[in-house]
Amino acid sequence: MSRTGKKPEAVLVTGAGGYLGCQLMETLARYERPLKTIVAADVRPVEPHRRLPGIEYLTADVRSPELSKILADHAIDVVVHLAAIVTPGKDTNREFEYSVDVLGTENLLRVCTEAGVDKLIITSSGAAYGYHPDNPAWLVESDALRGNAEFAYAYHKRLVEEMLARYRRTHPQLNQLVFRPGTILGATAHNQFTALLDKRIILGVRGAASPFVVIWDRDVIACILKGIFEDLTGIYNVAGDGVLTMKEIAHIMHKPYLPLPAWMLRAALIVLQRLGFTQYGPEQINFLRYRPVLSNQKLKHEFGYVPQKSTRQAFEYFIEAKKNVREASV
Repeated sequence: MSRTGKKPEAVLVTGAGGYLGCQLMETLARYERPLKTIVAADVRPVEPHRRLPGIEYLTADVRSPELSKILADHAIDVVVHLAAIVTPGKDTNREFEYSVDVLGTENLLRVCTEAGVDKLIITSSGAAYGYHPDNPAWLVESDALRGNAEFAYAYHKRLVEEMLARYRRTHPQLNQLVFRPGTILGATAHNQFTALLDKRIILGVRGAASPFVVIWDRDVIACILKGIFEDLTGIYNVAGDGVLTMKEIAHIMHKPYLPLPAWMLRAALIVLQRLGFTQYGPEQINFLRYRPVLSNQKLKHEFGYVPQKSTRQAFEYFIEAKKNVREASV
């Protein structure tokens, strides 16, 4: 951890229209510590009736050179980089995902250094550690980043973090605050993990506990806010206390749990993917089989933030929110 020594006045948020981005903009719009300038950038235009007071909305692609002019025109001193392809759609492809996740971040780093931005806050992922049978029981920030090539998201996060490390050596004037969240859950979360939970039966891999660490989305937002307004840099895992196995998840949801042999799940995914019934392939077995379990000790003791919800509490909050939505729609 190092100190930047500069009070923030102007913040740019990329991916401001995404899941975390929308929550961050809502929080910044009412935050008691005002900023002179708040710029929300996303490739998706925001309709006028959804725009919040005190925020300037721009339609901009993180891969575009126009970011340089945006940073200069608004005298941006802190950039929060949230733009990424977290849950690919059926119409996307690996090349496009790479262009956003990796090339977009490379473009942003370049224009930030050229514009003299003071700090970059970026959400990486615990997936950057990769899904491997020899992962430590609890991963700490100094452990190797081995995001698997077969998982686009994990691999791209690994490449981005390698790029960030190079920039820390060659452009130390751009302070970095890097967060590696575990599975993010909140009232309206929708991601690869929640897709597994929508099934009538919770599937698991026989012989694998598949422990998930979960972080409440509001805890992630709180960490980003702390990073914006305080002189903090460094790399931090972001996860709630404890873990939940797939069997425990099934029990909480009152659903049957069916652990199948890895070979059977792999074969089923191969067939289903070829028939077009799922976008996920056999590599998903390792997603369940070798979970990266994140230690949050550095977050607590060095960054100075204690998550408000544990893994279990964040998961139960998510389940209760889904239940309330279902009941309200009846």
